[in-house]
Amino acid sequence: MTEHAATTLFDKLRQSHQIRQFDDGSSLLLIDRVMLHERTGTIALSNLIDDKRPIVNPQSVFCTIDHIADTTPGRPQLSRMPGGEVFIDAMRLQARALKLHFFDIDDPRQGIVHVIAPEQGIALPGITLVCPDSHTCTLGALGTLAWGIGSTDCEHALATQTLRIKALKQMRITLTGTASDWLTAKDIIIHLIALHSAAYAVGHVIEFAGPVVGAMDIEQRLTLCNMAVEIGAFTAVIAPDAKTLQYVENRPFGPSASTWPSARDHWLALRTGPLATFDSEVSLDVSSLAPAVTWGTSPEHAIPVDHAVPPPRMVDGQKDHSQINALTYMGLSPGQHLTDLVIDTAFIGSCTNSRLSDLRRAAEILRGGKVADGVRAICIPGSTQVKHQAEAEGLDTIFKKAGFQWGESGCSMCFFAGGEGFGEKARVISSTNRNFEGRQGPETRTHIASPETVAWSAINGRISDLRHCPYPGSR
Repeated sequence: MTEHAATTLFDKLRQSHQIRQFDDGSSLLLIDRVMLHERTGTIALSNLIDDKRPIVNPQSVFCTIDHIADTTPGRPQLSRMPGGEVFIDAMRLQARALKLHFFDIDDPRQGIVHVIAPEQGIALPGITLVCPDSHTCTLGALGTLAWGIGSTDCEHALATQTLRIKALKQMRITLTGTASDWLTAKDIIIHLIALHSAAYAVGHVIEFAGPVVGAMDIEQRLTLCNMAVEIGAFTAVIAPDAKTLQYVENRPFGPSASTWPSARDHWLALRTGPLATFDSEVSLDVSSLAPAVTWGTSPEHAIPVDHAVPPPRMVDGQKDHSQINALTYMGLSPGQHLTDLVIDTAFIGSCTNSRLSDLRRAAEILRGGKVADGVRAICIPGSTQVKHQAEAEGLDTIFKKAGFQWGESGCSMCFFAGGEGFGEKARVISSTNRNFEGRQGPETRTHIASPETVAWSAINGRISDLRHCPYPGSR
């Protein structure tokens, strides 16, 4: 046994990038790549320009326009946020002046930052990557050490190609059992958050492991890691395997053909040793899990789709005020069944569930069906490449025939940017990652679920149990 037998995947990633470790256990790490979007990246770039500080390695920086870009068909406006053009124009000027990689709205590589990073080979196994966006943890699905940062840390990373991270605990979440055909990574991560709370993994790096993770395709793993931040984690990682190698091979910003053999061997060695220990171990048998849907205003407010809304939990002999407030905001009472709730809108999109495989599965649910009267239904592909691939397969036709609006790529109404929204007290079932108060519009009531559950609910006009779907996509 070598020393690596007792080393975790996270420790291998950290140690391979560590420039210095400090007495408090924190580490100064080399940052391989930085991703920026127009909503937050322009702030860091503006501050560097104002301070006359150069970016140490411009070729390691990748910029896209995604968060506030107009995603309605044909993009009749530049931005869906009032005044958002200022951010987009600033990103264009900054990225070009500083000679950064830049994916403008009309670039075929444009898309949501966490969708295009794997798609373009910007995120790779074994590298460090940061972005001023909380869902950067998505990229851990490839064995990338990736995490979200603030604007100040972003400036530091751009100017020095380093960042200091504090000492972190480690948690392994092992998924076992046999997943039903309709059970998705989205259902699994929602169940985990509901079981353990939205703060359960604060101060931890999560490693997802086990046979269920091994059976997932890469895009399902990306969904799983995307919501690690919703359970409080610093980030999440999954060890690279043969599926990872197949996924990343020949990506535009990946290794060249001549360096591929050495990269492959290095990546396959990035796994937790058999003698390694974790601060926390969690195991979940997924065999009996039902489709999951949130009922409240936190991802932890979630239940199996066929269950009744629970009463507020008791904390120190008192009803939990946060859950009382959530019930009031959502217009619900304990004992109501989610499947009795009529919806106003169905939304498929976001960095969580807008990849090609997500759209394929949702399309199978929609094939031959029609969105219920009175329901507004929207699908926003996660990148221009996803959009074009989906259209080449005819998925857009299925969505549009069913009654969905088929939009341009971007974050769209995953979050409310002050422009278009779903409406006051509108009840939305959404494939996004957050159901906070006002997340999708002032007083909008959001229920998060898998794309399949969103599609099936759109057809029925109410939150619906995918297990009752007769269409081929329910398998």
